[in-house]
Amino acid sequence: MQNNPVIIISRTDSIGDVVLTLPMAGIIKQFLPQSNIIFLGRNYTKDVIALSEHVDEFVSYDDILKLNPNEQIDAFKKLNATHIIHVFPIKEIAQLAKKAGIAHRIGTTNRLWHWFTCNVRIKLSRKNSNLHEAQLNTKLLNPLGIHKDFSIEELATNYGFTKVPTLEKTHLDLIDKTKINVILHPKSKGSAREWGLDNFSKLITQLDKTTHQIYISGTQQEGELVKDLIAKHPEVINLTGKLSLQQFIAFINHCDVLIAASTGPLHIASALGKKAIGLFAPMRPIHPGRWKPIGVKANYLVLNKDCSDCRKTMNCHCIREIKTMDVINVIDK
Repeated sequence: MQNNPVIIISRTDSIGDVVLTLPMAGIIKQFLPQSNIIFLGRNYTKDVIALSEHVDEFVSYDDILKLNPNEQIDAFKKLNATHIIHVFPIKEIAQLAKKAGIAHRIGTTNRLWHWFTCNVRIKLSRKNSNLHEAQLNTKLLNPLGIHKDFSIEELATNYGFTKVPTLEKTHLDLIDKTKINVILHPKSKGSAREWGLDNFSKLITQLDKTTHQIYISGTQQEGELVKDLIAKHPEVINLTGKLSLQQFIAFINHCDVLIAASTGPLHIASALGKKAIGLFAPMRPIHPGRWKPIGVKANYLVLNKDCSDCRKTMNCHCIREIKTMDVINVIDK
């Protein structure tokens, strides 16, 4: 390994996946402190990547896509990267890395195009593994001389989320410092099985309002989907569609608890050291063993049962049968 490697971590999918990839940067810095780490991602994840002190530069794949083919190759060349790690495999990115002459191109053996674009290939099957997604990511570090098996606890210390934005006063005034501030994030933009609005309604009803301040979060579109829930509980503060991602991150950082299915906000909260409570279905490969939140106060709930009858529907009774009192017990534990 050369003294000052320039390493691209390529992960161009969703926010939650990006959060679970960021410990890789912390681990690289730990083992190769002179390295320069570039994160290739989508614009909508930029504010999350910016939280990590371990990432030296963000490169927008969206901006690269606006260029013509020769300009795309030139953009990759200008990064002067010595390595690229294809954490989320994209054929076009793998081809660009090869055309740009990046010396060490790391991918997995189970992508056909990696046999033609990557000169370092790792045998790694995610679908049937018992490892967590974040642990699977670290297996791609073997070509860097990093061969350690990392525990969940070790990964939780490698986010490096030290660059949290300041919360604007308008939003800061919504925080009740005399209570436990609880964010409920009911929707998942279709990315996960959901607990259901009826369960969130029961949870709001049963939580002690003298000791808990409750917020509902989500995008503006999700706000339309939960408007009846919000109308039913006027004591809850509605955040849907009202915060930028930066300000939502800052708001989470001022709260105590966030409850959600397997979503980006759940993983952001866990990485920030909040009590992130994930609600999961007991079904491979979406079970908590693969996707649970990783953090010093992170937790999750899942029923110990077979969930095979829900496999073909997003209306999963196995996650909906998680009891509200069990959630409250974890909140107040």
